[in-house]
Order: sequence, then C-alpha cells, then structure tokens
Amino acid sequence: MMKKYHNLKQRQENSLRALLACSTMSAKSAISKEIFAPLDERMLGAVQVKRRTKKKIPFLATGGQGEYLTYICLSVTNKKPTQASITKVKQFEGSTSFVRRSQWMLEQLRQVNGIDPNRDSAEFDLLFENAFDQWVASTASEKCTFFQILHHTCQRYLTDRKPEFINCQSKIMGGNSILHSAADSVTSAVQKASQALNERGERLGRAEEKTEDMKNSAQQFAETAHKLAMKHKC
Repeated sequence: MMKKYHNLKQRQENSLRALLACSTMSAKSAISKEIFAPLDERMLGAVQVKRRTKKKIPFLATGGQGEYLTYICLSVTNKKPTQASITKVKQFEGSTSFVRRSQWMLEQLRQVNGIDPNRDSAEFDLLFENAFDQWVASTASEKCTFFQILHHTCQRYLTDRKPEFINCQSKIMGGNSILHSAADSVTSAVQKASQALNERGERLGRAEEKTEDMKNSAQQFAETAHKLAMKHKC
C-alpha cells in the first residue's frame, strides 16, 4: 500500500515538474517576443527567480500591485557592435503581459555567486556596480543552464573586464569545454572522413595502375600474337 502511494506521489511530482517546465518555456518565449524582439534584441536565456530575502521598499514606492513572477533575462543586440545586457522582467498577477524593470549592461556585472560548488543549488547572487540581489531559481537545473549561457556570453562579448564566477560547480564553468569538445568531435570526424577518402583514393590509384599494366600487357600480347601470325603466314 505504501509503495503504491509512493509511486503515485512520484508520478504527481513528475507531472507537476513537467507542467512547470512547459509553463516556464512558454513564458520565456513570450518574453522574447514582447520585450526583446521589438527592440531588435535576441534573448539568449532566462531564469525564473524569487528573492531569498525581502527587499526593503521605501514608503512612497509601495504601490501594492499584488503578486508577480520575476525573470532574469540575458540578451544581445542584433545590431553590431553587439551589446549584451541583463534585464529584470516581471509579470503581475492577473496579467498576461510582461513588464521590463531594471536593466544592466553586461560590463556592469562584477560577480556571479553560485553559493555552493558541491551540490545542486537553486540559490545564487548577482553583484553589479550599483546593485546586489540574492535570488533562488525555480529549479537548480534552470539556474545551471542560465549560468552556463551567462558564462559563455561573458567570455564571448567581454574583452576588458569579465565578472568573477565564484562557488560554481565545474559543470557550469565547463560550458566552453562542452563547446570545445563538440568542436573536437567534428574535427575528428572530418579528419577520419578525409583519411577514408585518401585511402580510397590510394586504392583507386593502385587499381588504375593495375588496369594500365593489364592494358599494356594485353597490347604487348596482341602485338606478339600478330607478329607470330604474320611469320607463320609467310
């Protein structure tokens, strides 16, 4: 009985995770179209978050807009030279649209703190020149994916001053290694294909040489046979 209950609970949790993942993907797609596409920007990645600690809000700023969902988004401009930025996007309860809030250029990012390098954790901190936020992602895997994209984007678009990544798991920092591994695999495949073609070419070359030798031998045999025939005729 307990085993059946455990299996049922596990299936329900898996279904809930699947629904959450679909909902998150749908939201990210909508954010990309509503917030970034009109500005000729391309969203590279996003993570749904909530604050680990309540932020103190000034008395005059308390508008009471209700509950909301928060997304941290990473985007780049399509126009050259490419500029990357991190944007905080919110969706308020009862609304189907998204609102752009704070935004920082990627150069303003100073530190990315993964909190714990020894386990999968959904918590992380972002330190900018003029801001510091403590977040927890909806899932640890979503945070991991966002960190990999963020790390790769920093390596690609920042030349002078790159942010410090601390307390991050090796799989997060291995984004470039994964890309290099894929590139190495492609290179290896090309080399193998080239080698196979060369070997095939060598075999064809040897076959052509044998064919030429056989042709010459046939010609010599024909000439000898012709001479013998003429000799006996005489």
